[in-house]
Amino acid sequence: MQEQASFLENLFLRGSNRVRLLCCVSAYAFLIVVLDQFLAIFLLLDLIFVIRDWWHCRGYNPCLQAFGADQLQLTQDDNRQRQLPTSNSTKDGDENDEMTINNRKKRLFFKWYYFGICSGTLLGVTLLSYLEEIFGWGLGYFVPAIAMAISVAPFSCGTRFYKVINKKPKSAGGNTTVMIVGLVKSIKGTALKLVNRNCNTLPTSGAVELKLQQEPLSSQDSNDQQINMANKLNVDLLVVDQNHQIEETKSLLRLIPIWVMLLVFSITLQLPATFFTKQGMGMKRNFGSHFIIPPATLQGAKSITIILLVPVYDKIITPIFRIISQSKKGITVMQRMGFGLFLSVIAMSIAAIVETQRLKISRREPNISAAQLCIFWLVPQYIILGISEVFTVVGMQEFFYSEVPDKLKTMGMALHLGVFGAGSFLSAILIPFLDDITSDSNGKHSWFSDDMKEAQLDKYYWLLAFSSAISLLLFAIYSRKYYN
Repeated sequence: MQEQASFLENLFLRGSNRVRLLCCVSAYAFLIVVLDQFLAIFLLLDLIFVIRDWWHCRGYNPCLQAFGADQLQLTQDDNRQRQLPTSNSTKDGDENDEMTINNRKKRLFFKWYYFGICSGTLLGVTLLSYLEEIFGWGLGYFVPAIAMAISVAPFSCGTRFYKVINKKPKSAGGNTTVMIVGLVKSIKGTALKLVNRNCNTLPTSGAVELKLQQEPLSSQDSNDQQINMANKLNVDLLVVDQNHQIEETKSLLRLIPIWVMLLVFSITLQLPATFFTKQGMGMKRNFGSHFIIPPATLQGAKSITIILLVPVYDKIITPIFRIISQSKKGITVMQRMGFGLFLSVIAMSIAAIVETQRLKISRREPNISAAQLCIFWLVPQYIILGISEVFTVVGMQEFFYSEVPDKLKTMGMALHLGVFGAGSFLSAILIPFLDDITSDSNGKHSWFSDDMKEAQLDKYYWLLAFSSAISLLLFAIYSRKYYN
């Protein structure tokens, strides 16, 4: 769904216009839901909710992330305004410094973007839940509708200052067309190279194409340089465009293995709202003599961890990694993602150990009040999973944005969000399958039994820990070869 939305938006909408449209669509959908609290318009409500979910959740996020990161990207106009020196050595040094500064700014943007998402999530599960409980669902939907509508005004005020990267893409037909055409031409090009492997010479266009394929496609400036080189060598620009289509397709295909390796991590992110909460229902939840802690409120521990960690990341964590790696850059994007995956293995292992201990106590003690482990034993797994999210999710945002060409930035962010969508589908398939094969002939006593004394969630956690470890190993092997 994310890829389909980004395809339509890249095809029909450009720049800040699509962000404004998506905000308006979301606000309109929320207002329709508010009206549904007083009027019977269920058919229209279903239609509007489908549109809102598709455009907002699947289109708004990748477009806004890519558009925001584009504002930090250096263009040729920026370089002219900076009046870079003409000396090659000095120019290369300045360009490397500017690239480092630019990458640092983008990294900060993605971290603070995720900080905003987690802050909004925390407000949603606390403030909005309270408003819905006290005043009803109408006010609960009216508040986000007004917030989305108001957000359009300050966003529109900066329109004249926004950068528009690659206004006129050379390839018509959108991202999907580029991928299909590029894949076909890549296969043809590979076959041609096999035929000409034993030849000592290549046609001029073939030699130029091989030279052009060595140039990166991550910036619009490099694309312009390739076109200028083709003009000097009197090569048809169609060859250059074909080369771009092939390389753009290759750049996306190279991301697929990493995308697949992150699916297990996305499954673990479903647990705080599902089985962690169910696990807490079978534990002692009394705080004092009168107050009972709702199990779902512990999800706030993960959000609070992320909110507290993001601001101190560059001040505390980055210097520590610089000392460990003995590098000024600290750790790379791939290393951050790998460290986050490692923490997810630790979180799943802790969750399995806590659940094993809970089952031992509940089955050993006949007294129900004494047979319950305190719910605060779940806090460590929430905190470690939150730290894992900071490293992995923010690293994923930066990785999928930086590893695709300029024209496919939104597609890259859609791939990032698609990991979590695919993980949700896999989780929805995996749980019924395990429930069926682990239950007895009467369909009871499975891993996911409603009776928390009979359930065996610890085995499911160990399965995810083992799967996460395998994914981490494959990720480490592939990441070492990725840039080679």
